[in-house]
Amino acid sequence: MTTTLTATTDTPPAVARPAYRVTGRRVLASEWAKLWSLRSTWITLGVGLLFLVAFGLIASSRYKSGIGSAHMDPDFARSTAVSLSLFGTNFAQLALGVLGVLVTAGEYSTGMIRSTLAAVPRRLPVLWSKAAVFGLVALAVGTLGVFVAFFFGSRIVSGTPAAMGFSHAGVVRSLLGAGLYLGMVAVIGTALGALLRSVAGGISVLVATLMLVPGLVSLLPSSWRDDISRYLPSNAGESMFALTHDSTSLSPGAGLLVFAGWTVLALAGAAYRLLRTDV
Repeated sequence: MTTTLTATTDTPPAVARPAYRVTGRRVLASEWAKLWSLRSTWITLGVGLLFLVAFGLIASSRYKSGIGSAHMDPDFARSTAVSLSLFGTNFAQLALGVLGVLVTAGEYSTGMIRSTLAAVPRRLPVLWSKAAVFGLVALAVGTLGVFVAFFFGSRIVSGTPAAMGFSHAGVVRSLLGAGLYLGMVAVIGTALGALLRSVAGGISVLVATLMLVPGLVSLLPSSWRDDISRYLPSNAGESMFALTHDSTSLSPGAGLLVFAGWTVLALAGAAYRLLRTDV
């Protein structure tokens, strides 16, 4: 008699995996974590804040010590507490703009962008999240810096023709405009990094746009220079926080619209390349 033995194999029950969804909040949280995990973020933000406060106080002290001197430059003699306190804005914009380039172009140089886009296949939320996170951080740092610089700078020039306080007309608007300008410069840097995918290239274009192009335009005939220069990114941004305006500059509202247009243009170029080309 033959006995047939049938072996049975027990199949373990399938373990249900939790379903993870890519949401805007999670992408923002991811970019927030990546931003603060870099040592360069802390260093560069600290340098930008130092530039704002230190150069503002140095300019205020120099004005106070030289007031009434025959050797003081006439333009510097007409300075106000606001313009003196915002003297470091041009230096801080470079620090924040360069960090913006590093936020995006740095991922391309290390290859981390492949992992990022594998986790977020739709791509564009990554760009929007990077720009939003770093733009808001730069806005906060810039606003804090200009208010601290004015708080101490206005006390240094107290009793001089440049003396002003927070209650003077246009002061708070100028300080808020300077903070907003720095935040938008950071967004432009982020967009240039994503557009050019090169740290060196992004920084070069940023510096050329903010500092070199205005100098070149100043060499044009005056009939052209006045019509062009006011619409350049740096000049339009400067009108956002200038306390006084003349016929050669834009109003604060118009300057904000023009500079916002440049920011949107940079983001649009970055979005187009992100969608149309491989990483």
